[in-house]
Amino acid sequence: MLSVIIPVYNKEGAIEAVINKVNSLPIEKEIIVVNDCSKDRTAVILSSFSLNNLKVIHHASERGKNAAARTGLENATGEFIIIQEADLEYNPDGYLKLLEAIKNLSFDLALGSRSTKMGFRGIALSILFGRKLKDWSSRCQLIRRESLLKLLPELKGANITFDILTKAIRKKMRVIEVPI
Repeated sequence: MLSVIIPVYNKEGAIEAVINKVNSLPIEKEIIVVNDCSKDRTAVILSSFSLNNLKVIHHASERGKNAAARTGLENATGEFIIIQEADLEYNPDGYLKLLEAIKNLSFDLALGSRSTKMGFRGIALSILFGRKLKDWSSRCQLIRRESLLKLLPELKGANITFDILTKAIRKKMRVIEVPI
């Protein structure tokens, strides 16, 4: 099963579309939406859903996107986990490619790559971390739950997806980059 975590803050114009898009994927999944104390109609829209595979968690105060993502990670029960942007920056259809790569090739983390060339930042990070990746800034990452649990206590950075990627590399986890 795939756990899809969607941290949200003031996404009344996008949240319904992202939940429906994720829910339409032909895979077993749970959708965990963490509302970070939105001031708009996001909470009202979330309460209108009646999906068996949807968990909605509301923060009592605004704590930030990374805290919302971490709350979702701590409540995920799937064998595989992904954090979905609430504005559909990454198309959930890409999950299937990531899931196939991670399952069939026995990797810990599949990084969804939008880039075909490595820029200066990618070159610098590749040198720094000893790992050649084209899209270091990708927030589209699918990770095995067992691998994430090894990283969770150490995730304290300002960018949780970058933190997951760099901690996984430092711990010598198997990372694959998949074009999406």
